[in-house]
Amino acid sequence: MAQRAGNADLPLHSGYVPRWLSQRMARLGAVVTQAIIHEYGRDEFLRRLSHPFWFQSFGAVMGMDWHSSGITTSVIGALKRGLGPLEKELGLHVCGGRGKHSRETPGQLIAIGQRIGFDGAALAEASRLVAKVDSAAVQDGFDLYLHGFIVADDGKWVVVQQGMKGDARQARRYHWLSEGLTSFLDDPHAAIDGKGQGNIVNLADHRAEASRRAQLRMLGELGPDSIVAEIGRLEGKPVEPAETDQPLLPHLIMPAHHDVRPKDVMLRRLHGALAAAADRGPEDFSQLLLVPGVGARTVKSLAMVAEVIHGAPHRFADPARFSMAHGGKDGHPFPVPLKVYDETIRVLKSAVTKARLGSEEELGAIRRLDEQARRLEAKATGPSLDAFIAEERRLSPAYGGRTVWDDVAEPRRKAGQG
Repeated sequence: MAQRAGNADLPLHSGYVPRWLSQRMARLGAVVTQAIIHEYGRDEFLRRLSHPFWFQSFGAVMGMDWHSSGITTSVIGALKRGLGPLEKELGLHVCGGRGKHSRETPGQLIAIGQRIGFDGAALAEASRLVAKVDSAAVQDGFDLYLHGFIVADDGKWVVVQQGMKGDARQARRYHWLSEGLTSFLDDPHAAIDGKGQGNIVNLADHRAEASRRAQLRMLGELGPDSIVAEIGRLEGKPVEPAETDQPLLPHLIMPAHHDVRPKDVMLRRLHGALAAAADRGPEDFSQLLLVPGVGARTVKSLAMVAEVIHGAPHRFADPARFSMAHGGKDGHPFPVPLKVYDETIRVLKSAVTKARLGSEEELGAIRRLDEQARRLEAKATGPSLDAFIAEERRLSPAYGGRTVWDDVAEPRRKAGQG
């Protein structure tokens, strides 16, 4: 039986992902996926996507706004673009997306099933049921607007959905994993992300089975939107919220503030990554460090990317820390260092390509970087978070730092407006 993995609060953000970042996100997302599958297998990658803490950290290391709902849309989009050319190699297919793309998911699954050989019609039905459960059976006030369905050639899948509550400026993300799933209506979620908004009518709980049977008799007459309102009348008592059967699940709170503050980051882990980069870098990345002004900084980013590849689930409780790899498109914690970002992709791509050909040396160096970071974090020291961010901002021009605000300012300068 799939179990809930936790929940999180996600501020609802509008805006867009600029082309210069979306292209890099697709490349980084693809190569990280390749590395995880090479090291741990395809099933493990699906499990990672179903974990809300890892998913948020994955988006943060890509340069997205570390705390916002926009990570969901952008990560699904990046994977769809980046993994598309690798479908045959990896046996992974990313379907759906936001708005109208979400409604295309069943048709996409049927087409892939016909091409690959799994039961696409059954998975199309699964897609519809997942959407129905989170929009009708779990009545938490959030309207679904995104449905991403990632399926493997063997028919295993993960779904990431997101809903919004516009008046509260909140988003809630739902994670599903087919592994161990025996029912769509008895505790099926791998996780539900979002801020607590009061009592929730959750008919996808196994304790609601008797109520569901009664509601089925009413379905044709009243329709799904009226069923929940009739539960109390049918049972002769008000509807009471079910007690949680997993009260100790981790709860990730994504704050409304854009800037990264010391309380958002486990500093000892950041210091561990910085110390590992200084310790392992000269030995494992000697050629990379010959690149003036970029190499040593790139190893620091690689240390955080390495944790996304190799880290255990409990290590992703502070997604803000992973924004220290490549900053954020809105300038928080600092502008996206494009030169560093490109070097990170180049090193990872080289390591993965050589590993596929039987040479594990470079991918092994990235693994050792992560191992060293964990060994050093208990005793490593380093700058305060504010000092680290200030230094990154000072060096930003040398690293090719860029934000979405630069995209707005550039047309104005060309037009002579500023």
